[in-house]
Amino acid sequence: MVTDFLSNMKPPFPNAAAKGPAFDFNDRPFVIIWEITRACALACRHCRAEAEARAHSLQLNTEEGFRLIDQVKRANPALFIMTGGDPVMRRDLPQLARYATDQGLHVSLSPSATPRLVNSDFHELKREGIQRISLSIDGPTREEHDAFRGVPGTWDWTMRAIEKAREADLPFQINTTITRGNIGRFDAFRELLVKLKPALWSVFLVVPTGRATAADMPDPDELEDFLVGLYHYSLEAQFDVKTTEGPFYRRIQLQRGTTNQNRYGRQVPLGINDGKGFVFISHTGEINPSGFLPFHAGNVRRDELIDVYRTHPTFRHLRDAAALRGKCGQCEFNTICGGSRARAYAMTGNPLGEDPLCVYQPVRMTRAGVSENAGFALA
Repeated sequence: MVTDFLSNMKPPFPNAAAKGPAFDFNDRPFVIIWEITRACALACRHCRAEAEARAHSLQLNTEEGFRLIDQVKRANPALFIMTGGDPVMRRDLPQLARYATDQGLHVSLSPSATPRLVNSDFHELKREGIQRISLSIDGPTREEHDAFRGVPGTWDWTMRAIEKAREADLPFQINTTITRGNIGRFDAFRELLVKLKPALWSVFLVVPTGRATAADMPDPDELEDFLVGLYHYSLEAQFDVKTTEGPFYRRIQLQRGTTNQNRYGRQVPLGINDGKGFVFISHTGEINPSGFLPFHAGNVRRDELIDVYRTHPTFRHLRDAAALRGKCGQCEFNTICGGSRARAYAMTGNPLGEDPLCVYQPVRMTRAGVSENAGFALA
């Protein structure tokens, strides 16, 4: 158990005695994300969904969306996020948000920065129950961000959306995709975020799927330095900092003495990963471990969401640290990190293989250079 390992740690890990997560990830997910549509007006370089201009003919309709939300309520997550594509492309978004709120869910929205969003009524979004909105900034300047997003004007639309969120007293977070092209812009990102003052900076480490390719991934050593810098920045930032598809950031936190309690005293569930505390539902109702790991374990049109999460072999394997291969399987941090399962699959074909972006060499590694990634499948 990671708690046993951490309790016996010696310096430089003086305060690393982590408590277990508030959630039993075998029982229920911490976060459920619903891709309510794939329709989107942008053409972002990293897009997982390869979003399209029009809604898919088989996307869940309003009534099916209500039934899905009933399933989400029964799964009892801490967070329910509506994303896309661009969720603002759905005219029934306010009704869906209100229904989810009325079921007692904590609802967040992850839209694209477009004129449609800028022209939306942010006060209405808040009235209908949206508790937080996430906006992407993938370059610290107008030119860099617009180039990344593929459409001129996205920087200005993002800044206007931030202004409108403030006017509506709607908390916002900033999502940033880190790639080979922008990882060297950390200082510029820091300066920008100090000015924007979001509730959270969520740093996503690119996964080569959809429009993203292996050439977009940063150098592993450079990434390690970036994450160490991110850790030090998190100690002084006036907002929360987290990573997505970068679970080895938790290893860096623990190596430097941080427990699973953040600077504001809130408990941070350790160990969330693809299929582990996390569920993604596609626009057509498919149940997946994440949006970046295309293993369809069921469909909400015929299956009960929480039953799929608890019992499907795909999810059970992904939650089992003992099933991991390569150095992730040997790593003493694998219950609180475990590497990105989506990136392992994208790069090796094995969803239980090692994450190629992590440079850490496990203490318990018995053979140098071991790789056990090939020829393994979940099913």
